[in-house]
Amino acid sequence: MSASVCPVPPEQRPINEYQELQESWFFSWVTLEWHQYLRKLAWVWAWSWLVFGPVAAASFPPQTAIVPFFVSGAAGASLILTLVVIRLYLGWFYVRSRLIRASICYEESGWYDGQTWEKTPEFLAQDQLILSYQVQPLLKRLRRTFYGLALLVAVDGLTWICL
Repeated sequence: MSASVCPVPPEQRPINEYQELQESWFFSWVTLEWHQYLRKLAWVWAWSWLVFGPVAAASFPPQTAIVPFFVSGAAGASLILTLVVIRLYLGWFYVRSRLIRASICYEESGWYDGQTWEKTPEFLAQDQLILSYQVQPLLKRLRRTFYGLALLVAVDGLTWICL
């Protein structure tokens, strides 16, 4: 991609934004193998207990109410995990929206000089391939993760109702 063909600054080109997310410490979690990805999410959930465990313990002493303690702590920890998954989804969805469009909005030197560039057929084809084979599967994984979290919270809620 030469600058004469594409006037968009390199850091604002969709393919470079994609590569930046792919190499990012946080956003690259989604690109890991399933077991590594789930391990990262479990790590976040476990660390979230540091915040919600004491809150749950203040409401439900673990010595006398272990199930309500665990259910409320798990719900709080799941909230943090849900926010993390939403953040991952939004980052990858932004790149998806940049790849799917036939034109790119960009700034040459600051917020006041926005421009739009129509992608050439070659750029559009390249972006569509990356979108189809790289980004869409990641978004699908994040949607599945979100559905799993929703199921976890639903089970947590049903357990709470059954208490």
